[in-house]
Amino acid sequence: MPVKKEENTPNGNSRAAQWVTYRPEIRVLDCTIRDGGLMNNHGFEDSVVRGVYEACVEAGVDYMELGYKGSSRIFGRDEFGSWKFCTEDDIRRIVGDNDTPLKLCVMADAERTDYHTDILPSDDSVLDMIRIASYIHQIPTALDMVQDAHDKGYETTVNLMAVSTVQEWELDQALDVLGQTETGGVYLVDSFGALYGEQIQYMTRKYLSYMKGSGKEVGIHTHNNQQLAYANTIEAIIQGANMLDASMAGMGRGAGNCPLELLIGFLHNPKFNLRPVLRCIRDHIMPMKADVKWGFDVPYMITGLLNQHPRAAMAFNKQEDCSDIVSFFDSMIEED
Repeated sequence: MPVKKEENTPNGNSRAAQWVTYRPEIRVLDCTIRDGGLMNNHGFEDSVVRGVYEACVEAGVDYMELGYKGSSRIFGRDEFGSWKFCTEDDIRRIVGDNDTPLKLCVMADAERTDYHTDILPSDDSVLDMIRIASYIHQIPTALDMVQDAHDKGYETTVNLMAVSTVQEWELDQALDVLGQTETGGVYLVDSFGALYGEQIQYMTRKYLSYMKGSGKEVGIHTHNNQQLAYANTIEAIIQGANMLDASMAGMGRGAGNCPLELLIGFLHNPKFNLRPVLRCIRDHIMPMKADVKWGFDVPYMITGLLNQHPRAAMAFNKQEDCSDIVSFFDSMIEED
């Protein structure tokens, strides 16, 4: 859909810019608080969560992910902050009744959430969507979670985790089954930041082929272990993915995610406004950087290259002296 923009010349005069195009069906989801919470046990202050929420509203972002619906039987409330559990009271403390176009969602991990009881009917909640995160062996549980959330009135997605480690026949079977469910979207998730552009291209096309004719969207969630989160997101967009995850300043687990500020700049959709995102990064996100460490570094690169979970790199980076990246590399090669 063509959109004609006006821009200012250096002397302040207005001139017609080049014609640009965008896909109006694309939806952007901010996962700053949810994915970033993996680096601070979901212990964000209310002012930070409210700042991200207000920025998403002003910026025209489509969805904001507030955190997890974690089971209090599994995760101790003395160890994890509010956004590991996302109770209705905690959410409404930030957003009230959310009388805005921004849709709100949470993530529910298969086998780590008491979804039958902790996810309320949508009429009793300010949430709009439940995102179900599932490893390939948890698909039966994920299917029940999709049905439960759908019956309660929510939009749903299924985020297939760590697909870079999955045998192709297993992935094919999972996609075939998910294409027949009530879910509204299925996400390609590069959990370990291990995938390259040609793999993203191939897998996005695969996901799209299995969802064809079902009305389901394909989504993309990337990690930045090899500094490819943004590039891989663009590759998925080119192939036809319409649900896009990103976070402010790339904040997320380990190496982090596709930066939201880069993504909405790339999309050229006039509904997006970059300035509120930059303001939130300045006022809320970057001040946490000294204590909540995320973003590309060599240990995360190494785990990405080896297609491994970044937990070893996260532990290495917590050491008082984390300068010997050669020893870390040697230890990871030995384990591999």
